[in-house]
Amino acid sequence: MTRSVMLSRRACLLSLCGTLLPFGATHAGRQIEEPLSHAVRSALSAAVAAAAPPEPLLPNAADQQAYAQWKAASSQRLAHFKTHPTERQEFLQTLWYEARRAGLPLSLVLGVVQVESAFRKYAISSAGARGYMQVMPFWARLIGDGDDSRLFHMQTNLRFGCVIMRHYLDRERGDTFMALGRYNGSRGQSAYPQTVMAAQRAWLHPLD
Repeated sequence: MTRSVMLSRRACLLSLCGTLLPFGATHAGRQIEEPLSHAVRSALSAAVAAAAPPEPLLPNAADQQAYAQWKAASSQRLAHFKTHPTERQEFLQTLWYEARRAGLPLSLVLGVVQVESAFRKYAISSAGARGYMQVMPFWARLIGDGDDSRLFHMQTNLRFGCVIMRHYLDRERGDTFMALGRYNGSRGQSAYPQTVMAAQRAWLHPLD
């Protein structure tokens, strides 16, 4: 294979994966692979394993109306990043499901996704983090099935990201600032948490 053909194929792959920086560069740091106890690893593995469909479970009309209003408002803002209405609806429904499943504020998860990947499904950082929530591949080995290519699947990526964020929040006893630092691999530094929290404020909604 000639060098020109190899370079051409590499350029196509980079374009497909959304990694042609600086056009919407990712802000992911290098999440640190920390030793996990067997109990923690088992709990995290169980949390990412069940692949239930992201169908909203809304017990009454008031909740259904609130969900519809959140989705409409968020879709309008998300149009800046995702132009196709169906894609926006599927993304927001999945994010709602996974954020609620992990007990996370919707605005926090949206803020993380905006800062980490600018809502690009195939984003890859210089550290190798992947997808919407820029999950490092080692998480697939630690708590998944080892197939890190699945981190480009929308629901899989959002589930991993939400479960990891929940884990870090628990480790930091609910301190969002410190948990975000852990998520980014920059614990104790202010730049990343402040950037996410600024993005989060734009996504705040009564449904949070």
